[in-house]
Amino acid sequence: MLSRFFTELRGRHVVGVRGSDGRVHVPPAEFDPVDYAPLSEIVPVASVGTVVSWSWQPAPLAGQPLDRPFAWALVKLDGADTALLHAVDAGSPDAISTGARVHVHWVDEPVGAITDIAYFALGDTAEDVPEVADDRDPVTMLVVPTELEIQHTASHPESTFLRALEEGRLVGARTGAGGKVYFPAREADPATGQQLDEFVELPDKGTVTTFAIINIPFAGQRIKPPYVAAYVLLDGADIPFLHLVTEIDAADVRMGMRVEAVWKPREEWGLGIDNIDYFRPTGEPDADYDTYKHHQ
Repeated sequence: MLSRFFTELRGRHVVGVRGSDGRVHVPPAEFDPVDYAPLSEIVPVASVGTVVSWSWQPAPLAGQPLDRPFAWALVKLDGADTALLHAVDAGSPDAISTGARVHVHWVDEPVGAITDIAYFALGDTAEDVPEVADDRDPVTMLVVPTELEIQHTASHPESTFLRALEEGRLVGARTGAGGKVYFPAREADPATGQQLDEFVELPDKGTVTTFAIINIPFAGQRIKPPYVAAYVLLDGADIPFLHLVTEIDAADVRMGMRVEAVWKPREEWGLGIDNIDYFRPTGEPDADYDTYKHHQ
């Protein structure tokens, strides 16, 4: 269904799919929301519709449909029973309202993506677009770039942990002198809910408690497979953390193996655990199973 939807958009047409209850879904649903059966009845709908609800975007962000203030709106196209989310170029929030009539404004060179609808414009007259022969294959694959930026305000324990990393130190935290040591440091002991109020500096050596050999390549990988992602229990800590283990054949990594941190050059240190480039074997005898059996 989605292949047909995007292929039709490339031809400046909008289609939906009819469900078992007679409703026309735009964008098309692959499966019926009523009985979950696959859907197949394609239904052409208009490129004109009605605003069902909307929200004003006063300061557009990079990558959004318009570089000027606009409305995000749910638009129910004529002939459809569900609404499509897209941008409406309304000029000002006073110019748009629930019930407003809008029409599709197409991009000049459609490629078979939702962005072939550049935006919706006010008015209930469809754009006059010429029919152009298109001998390209149907759309079967879309490349969708996705970016996520998170701004996080570090708590006091997190700040202590991160500042220590910036200095080449590893700091965990516990509740009182007899509490479990958690690394990285966090707000509270997850077992008791008590505040972690005592910081403990830890060595950069530890034990592999469990691991996985990564054989499948994916976008953004730092290392060519195969390589090992392992949980390392630092000496003196009571919870392991995930990092890379290299300088050893992936097939030779094992539970209980003793490892040590390999730090990046000092000038590359920042506020992150990636100041440690990876862990490598120390050459010491493997740790006794009883020392890490509860961390597998």
